[in-house]
Amino acid sequence: MKKVTVLVCYDVQVTDADGPRRLRRIARACKDHGVRVQYSVFECVLEPKDWVVLRARLLTELDDSCDSLRFYFLSEDVAKKTEHHGARVPLDVEGPLIV
Repeated sequence: MKKVTVLVCYDVQVTDADGPRRLRRIARACKDHGVRVQYSVFECVLEPKDWVVLRARLLTELDDSCDSLRFYFLSEDVAKKTEHHGARVPLDVEGPLIV
């Protein structure tokens, strides 16, 4: 199966009592499946089954009365044409991982 590249963006209201907890859980779910490219933005290259799992996990954590979550699906061509400027060095999410 062909992998999908998804840009996950979220905004979690942290002013209520459960906000910080939701923020940590959403960030952790994204970190488990992708690479942080901005504070609340992750790039995830996923097998279709992993996308289903991540989406369900994020929607479970989200409080849709005050938080927002957006998914942008990037074609392979668009992902290769991404341009980066600034402090954080972009990681090649398809490249080798050295631990």
